[in-house]
Amino acid sequence: MGILFSKERGAYHFTGIAKLSIVGMLVSLSTAFLNTIWAVYIDSFLHNEVYVGLFSAFLTVIAFISFFVFIPMVEKSDKAKIFSYSLLSFVIFYVLFAIITNLVVLLITAVVMTAALSLSVTSYGLLVKDISEKKNLSTNEGLVYTFLNLSFVIGPLVSGLIAARFGNPWVFAISALFILIAFFFFKSTGIKDTEGKKRTDRNIIKNFKDYFKNSDRTISYLLRGGVNMWWILIYLFVPLWMIRNGMSMSDIGIFLFAVAIPLISLEFFFSKKAAKVGFRRIFQFGYLFVAVIVLLSFIFSNVYIILSFLVLASIGLAMLESTTESYFFDILGGKERYRFYGPFNTSIDFGNFVAKIFGSVLLIFLPFRYLFILFAAFMFIMFLLSFKTKKVIESKRK
Repeated sequence: MGILFSKERGAYHFTGIAKLSIVGMLVSLSTAFLNTIWAVYIDSFLHNEVYVGLFSAFLTVIAFISFFVFIPMVEKSDKAKIFSYSLLSFVIFYVLFAIITNLVVLLITAVVMTAALSLSVTSYGLLVKDISEKKNLSTNEGLVYTFLNLSFVIGPLVSGLIAARFGNPWVFAISALFILIAFFFFKSTGIKDTEGKKRTDRNIIKNFKDYFKNSDRTISYLLRGGVNMWWILIYLFVPLWMIRNGMSMSDIGIFLFAVAIPLISLEFFFSKKAAKVGFRRIFQFGYLFVAVIVLLSFIFSNVYIILSFLVLASIGLAMLESTTESYFFDILGGKERYRFYGPFNTSIDFGNFVAKIFGSVLLIFLPFRYLFILFAAFMFIMFLLSFKTKKVIESKRK
C-alpha cells in the first residue's frame, strides 16, 4: 500500500503518484465516455466508415505535428500549468461538440482540440516521470494505467446506455463535467513542476532527426505505436462493424467494458513483473499473444465469438500498455525526456495513422474480417522488433 499512501505525522495521505493516478482516472473517464461514441458520432456527419477512418487519420497528422511544435513550450514551461490549462480547454471543446451541427465547425473544433491534447498528454506523462524514482518507474506507470483503465471499464458501459437513451449531446456534457472535476482536484493536490530547461530546442526538423538517430529510441517508438494500432481496431473499426451487424450503442458499451477488464486486473502485475525480469520478455510474449488471438478471430464468423477473442487479446495489451512507456524513460539520460517525450508521444499518432489508413484502404477492397489478418501482421512485426530492445531491469538499479 506504500505506493498509494504515505504516513506523515501519524496520519495517512495519498502519495504524489496516487494523486496523479486519480486525476488521470477522472480525465480517462471523460475520454472513455467520448471514445465510446466518437466513431458513431463522426459517422453521423460522414455516413461512411472509410471517410470516418480517413478523417480520423487527418486528425492524427495534426496531433503528430503538434507534439513537435510544442517541444520548446514543454521544455521551458511549468508542466503543471500546461496540464491545468489543457483541462480547461477540453471543457470548452466537449460543450461545443454537444451543440455542433455543421461539418466545417466540427473539423475546426476537432483540429484545435487535437493540438491541445498533445500538450495534455505530454505534460501529464512528464509529471508522472518526475515524481518517480528510477527503480519504481515501471510500477508507478502500472498504477497510473490501472487507474486509467478502470475508467474504461465504467465509462463505455455507462456512456453507451446514456447515448442510447438520451443521445450523444448528454455524453459530451457529462464528459465535460468529469474534466472540470479533474481540474479542481489537480489544483487541490498542489503538485508543481520545478524542473525545466532554460535553453529550448526550437528546430522541428532537427528534433525529429535527432530523436530517430538513436536506434533504441526508434524501437521504443515503434513498440509504443503498435499498442495504439491495436486500439484503433477496438475503438474505431469494431464499433462501426457492430453497428453494421445490428448491434446498439449499449452493446458497444458492454464490449468496451469487457475489453478493459483484463487491463485493470493485470496491468499493475505485469508492470511489476517487467521491473523484475526486464522489458524484453514482457514485450515478446505480449505481442505474440495478441497476434495469435486476432488471427483466430479471422477463422470464425460468429460475431460473439469474435468479440470474445478481442476481449481475450486485452491480456496481451496489459503486458504492453504501461511497460512501453516505462521502457522509453529508462533508456533516456539526463533531461532528454523534456526534449524527446513529446516526439515519443507521436508514436500514438503514428500507430493510429498507420492503422487508420491501412484499415480504411483495406475496407475499400475487402470485407471487414480481413482487418483481423492486417492487425495480426502488425502485432507479429512488433513481436519481432521486441527482440531488438535493450536488457533493462529496473529492480537492479539503485
